[in-house]
Amino acid sequence: MPRRGIVSPLTRRILTINVLALAVLLAGLLYVGRYEENLIEAEFQALRTQGEIFAGALGEGAHGTLSDGTTALRPEIAGPMLRRLVLPTRTTRARLFGVDGSVLADSRILLGPEGAPVQVVALPPPVEEEGLSRFVVHLYDWVVSLLPGRRHLPRYVERTEQRATDYAEVEKALAGDVAKGLRVGEASGLVLTVAVPVQRFKQVIGAILLSIRGGAIDDAVRAVRFDILKVFGLALAVTVLLSLYLARSIVRPLHRLAEAADRVRRAPGRERSIPDFHDRQDEIGALARDLKAMTDALGVRLDAIESFAADVAHEIKNPLTSLRSAVETAARLTDPDQQKKLMGIILDDVQRLDRLITDISDASRLDTELSRAELAELELDRLLAALVEVYRTARTGAGYTLIFEPVTAGPFRVLGVESRLVQVFQNLLTNAFSFSPSGGAVTVRIRRDGDWVVATVEDEGPGIPDGSLSRIFERFYSERPEAERFGTHSGLGLSISRQIVEAHNGHIRAENRRDGNGRVQGARFVVSLPAA
Repeated sequence: MPRRGIVSPLTRRILTINVLALAVLLAGLLYVGRYEENLIEAEFQALRTQGEIFAGALGEGAHGTLSDGTTALRPEIAGPMLRRLVLPTRTTRARLFGVDGSVLADSRILLGPEGAPVQVVALPPPVEEEGLSRFVVHLYDWVVSLLPGRRHLPRYVERTEQRATDYAEVEKALAGDVAKGLRVGEASGLVLTVAVPVQRFKQVIGAILLSIRGGAIDDAVRAVRFDILKVFGLALAVTVLLSLYLARSIVRPLHRLAEAADRVRRAPGRERSIPDFHDRQDEIGALARDLKAMTDALGVRLDAIESFAADVAHEIKNPLTSLRSAVETAARLTDPDQQKKLMGIILDDVQRLDRLITDISDASRLDTELSRAELAELELDRLLAALVEVYRTARTGAGYTLIFEPVTAGPFRVLGVESRLVQVFQNLLTNAFSFSPSGGAVTVRIRRDGDWVVATVEDEGPGIPDGSLSRIFERFYSERPEAERFGTHSGLGLSISRQIVEAHNGHIRAENRRDGNGRVQGARFVVSLPAA
C-alpha cells in the first residue's frame, strides 16, 4: 500500500476543486466592467449638463463684435466668467477654445501681478495608507493597468501650447456637435472630457472643454473590489476549513479501510478485522459494512476450504490405505481364490475413490458455477412430475411405490438453474429409495406457502436419529442402512443439495414423520424455495 504524504491526493483534489471554483467566481466578480461603465456614463452626463450651462452663459455674456461685424468671444470677459462658473465644482477643469483653435481661457490659469499667467494645480489628498496598505493599493493599481479595457484607451497628453487639434472632441464641438472622450492619464487614472459648442444665434463662436479626473470612479470601483476581496478572503478561509473537514471525514476512514484490507490481503487467515463505522449513515458507512460482510464471508469461505481440504484428505486416505494393504497382500499370496477376493476389494476401493473424487470435484466447483449461471423461471411442479415419472419407468418392479401429489393450488414458479434443482431432488429420491422397505412408498408433495414454494420427499423407512437431523447435511457424514455395502455413497450428496438450495436463497431441512403415538414412520426432507 503506497504511503501517504502530508496531504493526501484526495485532499489536494478536494481543495483544488473548491478553491478553483471560488477563484473563477472571484475573477468574474472583480471584473466590474458594467458598474464602472455606468459610473463613467453618469459623469459624462453631468459634464455635458455643466458644459451646456457654461456654453449658454458664455454665449450670452462673453461675446463681442469685431471690426468686420462678426461675433466672437472676448477673452478678458470669458476668462473670469469661466473661472467663476467652474469654482463650485472644484474638481472640474474648463478650457475655452476660439474658432481658430486657440485657447482663450483656462480655469487653471490665473492672471498674476502685471498680467503674468499663474497655473493652479490641485493638491493631492493626504496619503493615509502606510506600509502594507500602500503596497496593496499600488499592487491593485498595477493589476488594474493590465486590464484589457484600459490597455486600449488613448493616453492623455497635455501640450504646453494647446490647440483644438489636440482634442478630437473639441474639433467636433467647433463643428457644432457635443462630443466626449475617455483617456488614461498618469498612474493609469481615467480622464473624462466633454466638449460643447458655444453658440450665439446658432453661430458657433467657440467650444468649451470640460475635463475631470476619474479618481472618484476609480475609488468607487476599488472600494467595491476590495469589499469583494474581503468577502472572498472570508469565503476562502471557510472553504478551506470545510474542504479539510470534508477530506478528513472521507480520506481518513478510506485510509483506515484500505489499511485493513491490505492487512487482510497480507494475512487472510489471521487478520479479518475491519474498522466499524456503524454510526455513519453514508457511503463510507455502507462501504465499511460491505467490506466487513465481504471479509466475514471470505473468512467463512477460507475456513470452509480448510475444513473441506482436511475432510477430503481424511476421506481419501481411508480407501487409499485399504487399497495399499490389499495390493501389498496380493503380492505375497499365491492362492488364486484369495487373490480374486483381494482384487474385488481393490476394485471396490478404486470405485469408492472414483465416486469421492467425482463428488468432491462437483462440490468444489458448485459455488462458481451457480454464481455464473443465469436463473430461469421454472414450473417446479412440472419438473417434479417429470422426474417422478422417469424414476417410475426406470425402477419398475423395485418393490416400492413412487407418488407425486400437489397439496395446494399453484402457481409453483421459482427462479433457478434447472439442472441443479433436478440434482437436489435426485439426491433426495435416491436417499429415500435406499431407506424404503419392500412394499413401502416414497411420496413427493408440493404446496404453496405464501411467498414460498415447498416441496417434500417422504419415505417409510426407519427415520433419522434425532441427534443427526442437522448433521446429515455435513460433508462426508453418512447415515446408511445396515444392509448397504460400505463405501457405496461418498457422504456429499446431502451437503451438495443444501449448497444448491441455499444458492437459490432457499432452505432445506430434515425431520421424522410420526404417528399419533409418537412412533417414527419415516423421514421427510423439506425444500423451501422463494416463489418467482
